[in-house]
This record gives sequence, C-alpha cells and structure tokens, in this order.
Amino acid sequence: MGMTPGDVIKMARDNGAEVVDLKFIDFPGMWQHFSIPAKFLQPDLFEDGLGFDGSSIRGWQAINESDMLVVPDPNTAVMDPFTAVPTISMICDIHDPITKERYSRNPRNVAKKAEAYLKSTGLADTAYIGPEAEFFIFDDIRYGQTINSGFYHIDSVEGNWNTGRDEKPNLGYKPRLKEGYFPVPPVDHQMDIRTEMMLTMLKCGIEVEAQHHEVATAGQAEIDMKFCPLVEIADKLMMFKYIVKNVAAKNGKTATFMPKPLFGDNGSGMHVHVSLWKEGKPLFGGNQYAGLSEMALYFIGGLIKHAPSLLAITSPTTNSYKRLVPGYEAPVNLAYSSRNRSAACRIPMYSASPKSKRVEFRCPDPSCNPYLAFAGILMAGLDGILNKIHPGEPLDKDLYDLPKEELAKVPKTPADLAAALDALEADHDYLLKGDVFTSDVIETWISYKRKNEVDALRLRPHPHEFALYFDI
Repeated sequence: MGMTPGDVIKMARDNGAEVVDLKFIDFPGMWQHFSIPAKFLQPDLFEDGLGFDGSSIRGWQAINESDMLVVPDPNTAVMDPFTAVPTISMICDIHDPITKERYSRNPRNVAKKAEAYLKSTGLADTAYIGPEAEFFIFDDIRYGQTINSGFYHIDSVEGNWNTGRDEKPNLGYKPRLKEGYFPVPPVDHQMDIRTEMMLTMLKCGIEVEAQHHEVATAGQAEIDMKFCPLVEIADKLMMFKYIVKNVAAKNGKTATFMPKPLFGDNGSGMHVHVSLWKEGKPLFGGNQYAGLSEMALYFIGGLIKHAPSLLAITSPTTNSYKRLVPGYEAPVNLAYSSRNRSAACRIPMYSASPKSKRVEFRCPDPSCNPYLAFAGILMAGLDGILNKIHPGEPLDKDLYDLPKEELAKVPKTPADLAAALDALEADHDYLLKGDVFTSDVIETWISYKRKNEVDALRLRPHPHEFALYFDI
C-alpha cells in the first residue's frame, strides 16, 4: 500500500508544514530542488505537476525546448529533518509539458523502465538492491585551480598525518592508515555523528542495519541500509546522501562521497548486493557454487562480461579509477569468488538461507547516479541470464600465490574513465533492451563525461607533475 495524494496532504497538515520541497535528480546524479508554499499542495499537483526551466540542468534539454514539468511521487513524502520551517519533501518525476510523457533523460525514469523490463522478461518480478555506501567526514576541505596554481588540502582531527600537530593539546588516538576498521572511541572520533545520521535516517523511513567506522584514517564511515526494490532504494540512497551531508554540516564538519580523496589509504566504494525474486520467492539460491542457482551464475556472467562498459555508469568519475587499483581491497579483477575481496563479484557467505543468497558487485562507488547505476547492473545481469553467459571458474586462490602468468589472464577493470567510456561506446546494446536506456541517454552520458570530466582533467597540470618534471 503506497501513499496517496490525500495521505500526503494529511501528513503535511498534521505536521504543520508551511513549505513543500520538490526534489529531482540531474543527469550526473545530484539532487536539485525548489520549494512552494504549502497552500499549493492540492490533489491536482500530483496530476498536472509544476513547470520549470530544464535548460540549466546538467545534461538536459536545449534552451529552445527547455520547459518541463516536475510531478511529485506521493510515496516519497517525508518531513525534511533539516529545515527551520516545517517542510514536507517529495521526489519528483520529470515529464514533457506537451505530450505529458516521462522525460527519457530523467534517471529515475530509466530506473522505472528497468523494473518494468525485468517483469516483461518473465524471469522475475523484483530486483532487490542493497548498497553499502562509504564516505568520509572531514573537518576542513580547501581546493583551487587557476591558470598558475592547483591544490587541495584536507584536514581531520582523526588524520594520521596530524599525530605531530600542536593541538593544545594533541590527545592522540588517530587511526593509522588502513586501521580504522573499527576500534572503539576515542580512536573512533565520530561515533556520535554517525549515530545522529543513523537516527535521522530512521526518522525518514530508511531502515538502517548498522553504522561503523571504515578502514581509512581521517573519518571514513559506512552506514548500511536494508535492501529494497530498485527504484525505492535509489530514492533512499539520495535521501541517505542528503542526510549524511546535512548532519555533517550541522556539526561543523563536511562529508564527501568522492571515491578516493586520500592518497595512500582506502577509498570509498559502494558494494551493491543484488538478488532477483518472483512471486515472493528468491531465485538466487541453489546447488551451484557457493549455494547459488544457475540463474545467479548467469547473472554474474553478464556483470563480468559487461563490466568494462558498465563501470562508465557505476564508477563514473575520473577519481573512481584512483580507487580501482591493487592493494586497497579494491575489486580490480573481473572474476567472482566467495572469499576473494579483490574480485568484482563476491558471494557473501554469512548465511546459508536461500533468501539471503545474493551477488555483491564490488566495483561501484557512491559518486554514481544510483538510478542509472542500479538499472545498468540489472540490465547487465539480465543479459547474462537471457544469453546463458557462464562466468567460468571462480577466483578463490590467494592472489599473492598466483603465478604472474596466471594472474595476467584474469581480466581487469578499466584503467581510467576514458577507457570505461570507450568500452560503453562499443558495448551498450544490453542497456537498450526494452528501451530502458535510449541511444540518446548513452550518447549524452558519454559526451558529457568526456567533455566535462575526462578532458577537463587531462588539460590541467597535476601538482605531482611538478615534483616529477620541474627540474627536467
């Protein structure tokens, strides 16, 4: 049973809401919003929507066809936990004002089409997704780029680089590199702020399973949400990021989901757990490797086959590939395993129950647009099932014991975003099935990323190049 427009109007009235905040996601993956007085919260808002100019939204309409409609989804209504004035918040879909059709470049629409395509195959009716989004909580961030300079500077009271700083007094307890998982306070400086984030999520309808410090020094954190169907979990992940950033700001700190902000320590990934169900029954449990079904193995086969192109969507920033390097628990090997955490696909073995059987795709990171990322993961896996793509033998051996020749045979993740985008350009037919991703969406994504991110970074001198080459 979902929320009706009437339920939302009553919720607003019961909570004394004076403002309605309408949120939607842009093409790369950031929330946008505008607000209206609560008196405009009427049933026709959910049918007719509200007009706005879409030409300024990244990756969207040209200026000559910029008018668009936001149509709020009543199921997403929640009282915003951060506004000074009582405000009811809803996530919106984007429609064409003339045809009233859903806008093809709206990522939430892509995710909805992915769910519909899954049902149309008859293979399953629900894809459950459980993301584990890691992030950092810092005390200070400064960065700049001009024609004659470029720098960044991160600070954290937890940062291991601050063991010798005069803090009047310096009380120590700063986690060593790769040793943040997970000592108790006072080494863990951020127990209370993570708890505040967790409790705020619970108030907003996000079911949280755990919160803890992560491996890296300087405040790496993880808060785990319970799995949900695809569109719902993408909605919740956007609220999750909103809560993390705002609770951090409220406490005089800053949070980032940037995959690799620190050199020499672990980056922030977002392992994505996936399982398919039909008529309330799990489909990934069986008598194959690690208690998986044949369907689950084929799903893994699709993920591994399409991983180079899929990573252009699930690991979509130039910084993502600073994380995807050997030595930091990063999943750089395009293989599967029940034990090896450097494999792109892992099968968690915490429980033998068929209901808990799932595939953990470890390559994604939290810089992704969740609607596009989860839709892409589903489409790659379904392609594996429909074409019976077997993933081959698992990678269960210790990588340190593997001969170089054998390790060289294991395919690797792309070296950088440019390579992933090239792979997406060459391999995206699996995304076009059911009109889930359109050719326009794929082409726009590739051109946007190449121009605004790959080229932008490629053209700028890097600070370390001066250390390498200034005296050449």
